[in-house]
Amino acid sequence: MKTWHCLITLAVLISIRLLDPFLLESARLSFFDSLQRGQDKSVSEQIVLVDIDEETLDKFGQYPIPRRIMADEIDKIENSLIGLNILFSEPDRFGGDEHFADILSWKQAVVAIAPSNRTNTDYRPPRIGTATFGDRDAEDFRPELEGMLFAQPIIHKSSFGYGTISSAQDVDGITRRQPLLENFDGRLYPAFALDILRVASGDSSYQISTDEYGIEFVRIPKFKPVITDTNGTVPIAFWNEFKRYSFTNLDQIPQGSIIIVGATFEGSNIVSTPMGAMYPHDVQANLIKTMIDGVVLKRPSEFILYEVLTTLVLSVILLLLLGWANIRISGITFGVFVSGVYFFSTDVFSTYFYMVDPVFPILALILVFAHGSFVQFYTQFKAKQMIKGQFGTYLSPDMVDMLANDPSLMKLGGERKEMTFLFMDICGFTPISEHYKNKNDAEGLVTLINNYLNEMTNIILNNGGTIDKYMGDCIMAFWNAPLPCENHAEMAVKSAIEIEEKTNELRRQYSEQGLPPINVGTGINTGVCIVGNMGSESRFDYSVIGDSVNLAARLEATASRGDYIDYPTIYSSFTMEQLTNIESRSIGQIKVKGKEEMIDIYTHCPHNGEKE
Repeated sequence: MKTWHCLITLAVLISIRLLDPFLLESARLSFFDSLQRGQDKSVSEQIVLVDIDEETLDKFGQYPIPRRIMADEIDKIENSLIGLNILFSEPDRFGGDEHFADILSWKQAVVAIAPSNRTNTDYRPPRIGTATFGDRDAEDFRPELEGMLFAQPIIHKSSFGYGTISSAQDVDGITRRQPLLENFDGRLYPAFALDILRVASGDSSYQISTDEYGIEFVRIPKFKPVITDTNGTVPIAFWNEFKRYSFTNLDQIPQGSIIIVGATFEGSNIVSTPMGAMYPHDVQANLIKTMIDGVVLKRPSEFILYEVLTTLVLSVILLLLLGWANIRISGITFGVFVSGVYFFSTDVFSTYFYMVDPVFPILALILVFAHGSFVQFYTQFKAKQMIKGQFGTYLSPDMVDMLANDPSLMKLGGERKEMTFLFMDICGFTPISEHYKNKNDAEGLVTLINNYLNEMTNIILNNGGTIDKYMGDCIMAFWNAPLPCENHAEMAVKSAIEIEEKTNELRRQYSEQGLPPINVGTGINTGVCIVGNMGSESRFDYSVIGDSVNLAARLEATASRGDYIDYPTIYSSFTMEQLTNIESRSIGQIKVKGKEEMIDIYTHCPHNGEKE
């Protein structure tokens, strides 16, 4: 198999992964979303959501609700932290800001501010204390914002805290993370959810840790550090559930709650998240719950290296199996690899919240396996075509199919092994040739020879023999290659007996046609020879060479001739010694060219029967 073709495919796939195009990144992010959807729901008893819904508008009129009315409703909340996920960047059209601020001053309230391309006021709220630990300032890793929409100054002065409600959308437009810090006007502003947590804990500041590569974590002293990426953003765990109340039912909220207020009426802003569409204050609630629970969804930057290396190793193993094993074993291994990658990714997420990408490894394994399987199939197809082309005229169709399906049954290229060889020749061919010459019918002579050789060939093939070549009216055949044949001597002699019988039948037919009598001489020998592909690089044949082959040819030249004219089949003692079901009788000794010693020769008994 040309493995290097598949290695090119693998190299291209790895290059694509490093480029990380939109479709690949989207598929990876979608898988991580599915992991979140597969988590068990975590119900929060402390965080509650308050919806400014259709019922609220029916009761209080259009949105935004007059702040005097909003203040009176908020005043119903007792001993709870209130996070207002609503912008108060413009003055109240009914002049209720002072009353609203007065009510907030008696509550633990955090108001929202939002990044923008403009700034609505010169006022800046009091700086929240920060302590940065590390070699570099956190501002170096957060882009400078063009502007910020602050709440009205009077509202800021009355609130306990403030925070940005920005979110970070990924390439597919889905919100999965949020920056915990924003950089504007030379200072850092905390995220809305982060400052709610700070106010809830009673801390006056938060801590930031950096290194030379970026922000490491943000921490409120009474809570665990919130691990971020180098830009200070944190992945949100969205599998939380919260109790919800309408803004018209604030008096029903239990004391000691963390309340997040946001709009849910028809036409309100919707945010796409891994769990589907959510309202902005749902996102903030999930972020708060993520930080309280200490859930850290981790995907270190080095994971891409591990994933690429894993893909490379598994793909190479697959290609090696495709080259050395059959497609069934390779397919099972492929299935194990794919399922293993998938289940490993799901397990490490559910256990450790590590986000390991199985999408690229599985996609790469599928493409590499498909390419490798095709190359293997094509290579085997070409090998089968070669075998059929090389042996189709030498072997029976069934034997050719066996070789094509399992080429290991033969050894091409030359090997030494014991075989049995048969040479068969038409005796009395000259009178027949003269007969057709006198009739000026050369085509008739060729037709007769071809029909005769076809009958003899079928006998040899049906007995498992291999046709080596045709030499005029002579056939050369052998047994025990390329397919093994344990009783090769037996099958060769059996073929010779059947050739005699068929020749007798044909002699009667030719006699009825007025043709001269026809006879056959067959010589058989068993011995060791060299068998394999022989010839040049551009043209070769599968054949045999050796003294054992030459002896069979000499015996054929003796059969049905001279002193042995009554013996159409002659075989050597080497063949006779291996016969188990055919009875033989000695017919003498002969000396053949190239041999000093006399050769004992045999033929089968006239009845051709089996031994008792």
